[in-house]
Amino acid sequence: RAGDIDVVGKSLSDREIGLGVVNPRTDVPESPEEIVQKAEKALQFYRPDQIFLNTDCGFGCFANRCVNDEQTAFEKIRNIVKASVILKEKYK
Repeated sequence: RAGDIDVVGKSLSDREIGLGVVNPRTDVPESPEEIVQKAEKALQFYRPDQIFLNTDCGFGCFANRCVNDEQTAFEKIRNIVKASVILKEKYK
C-alpha cells in the first residue's frame, strides 16, 4: 500500500528498508513462500543486509476493535520468521 518496490528501489536503494510482507488486516496468514517472493523482488534493488521483513502495519487496536485476532497475528509473524530462515539459507 505504501508504494511499489520498483519505484522505491530505484530511487532509495542506498538505504535500508522495512519491507511490509504481511497484511495485518486479512485473516489468512501469508505463506512463507509468498513472503520469500516479496523479499526476492526487493532483492533486485537491495542487498540482503538492507532488508528487514515487517508487517505492512501494526496489529494494534482501533476504537476497541482489534485489527486481527491473536492467533492469526501469531501465525503471520511466525511465517515471517520461517521466510527469513529460507532467505538466509538461500542468500548467505
